[in-house]
Amino acid sequence: MDFIMSAYDIVKRFVLFSVVLLLSSGSIADGFKVQSAQVRKVGNGYILNANIEYPLTPRVKEALSNGVPITFQQQLELSHSTSLLVKLWQWETILWTSTLRYELRYHALSEQFVLKALDTGHHRNFPSLASALSALGTISSLNLPPEYLSDTDGLVLKIRSGLDLHALPTPMRPGALISTKWQLTSPWTIATWP
Repeated sequence: MDFIMSAYDIVKRFVLFSVVLLLSSGSIADGFKVQSAQVRKVGNGYILNANIEYPLTPRVKEALSNGVPITFQQQLELSHSTSLLVKLWQWETILWTSTLRYELRYHALSEQFVLKALDTGHHRNFPSLASALSALGTISSLNLPPEYLSDTDGLVLKIRSGLDLHALPTPMRPGALISTKWQLTSPWTIATWP
């Protein structure tokens, strides 16, 4: 019985130590954050403007500076929310989802950061990581699908952003999937409507 109790104490102390170490670690970034997201009416359609902050951890920056391409994804979800039981409960139907994917890589020879939109193949070069992340975090005049916008009452547009860890090179993937230094996905943010 004494052996079981001492093993239990060891496990309990290890878990407590791990939690304290994780909370006190200064190398873990807060994660990505959608600073603002607004839907505007333009003519007969609606567009989305948003700003996303991308604080990268030292581990992600190190991988990027060593030539590893990092894939970012911006997820959009348009749903219709219906109040039931006098707004005590909401019934939500997802109408449309979309994922915008971007690849950021560093070219050591030109000392440039290259940001490529994976759906269109369009790419831009930036002299610094900060300017590349600023451009990546700016969503400007993104058209929303008009077929769902004839009646905007009860519509909810959510946005979030994160890293696509499955796009990392195979040897890096298992470590990134379990490491908190790669878990930077923002929470869902609801866009404001006009």
